[in-house]
Amino acid sequence: MSVIHVDQTLDCRGLACPMPIVKTKKAMSAIHSGQVIEVLATDKGSLADFQAWASNTGHQYLGTVHEGNVLKHFIRKANPDEVKEELKYMHTVTNGELLRRIEANEKLTVIDVREPAEYAFNRIPGAVSIPFGDLEQRWDELDPNQTFYMICRTGNRSDRACQLLADKGFTAVANVLNGMSDWSGPTESNQ
Repeated sequence: MSVIHVDQTLDCRGLACPMPIVKTKKAMSAIHSGQVIEVLATDKGSLADFQAWASNTGHQYLGTVHEGNVLKHFIRKANPDEVKEELKYMHTVTNGELLRRIEANEKLTVIDVREPAEYAFNRIPGAVSIPFGDLEQRWDELDPNQTFYMICRTGNRSDRACQLLADKGFTAVANVLNGMSDWSGPTESNQ
């Protein structure tokens, strides 16, 4: 295997979503177009996060190397004419709005796009687990005529999940803000 030349290495080990992306955005502003940044991460969800973020911004996701528990993500900074405005999904509901709908027994489906370990320890009762990294392969399990409330820890992965489903023709999808990190409603776990 040939050696990958990097212009900067960013250590995001031990950080959870959205921090690896936040730190990478900041680091990208300090390097030149065409340069490559290597991001070291231990959050398994970061693989799908970086792929989606690069796609949304125009930066080039080059690939990821797995070394033990560390994921080494390689991203090339886009030239100014390649950069895209980062998308934010327009249909959102607050945690409070979702909680009111659940308490009113509305027929709804919550899709939790966090990693399995996050879901196992703390989730909205009845939420369906489809990790963001699996959604591209599993979206066809969902009925595009049904209403879905997408949730993650902070609203970032669920934002990208909403965009993915919208691109597949889903029209009744909402991103739940501010996600499980701020959820005050009932929860359940595998414990």
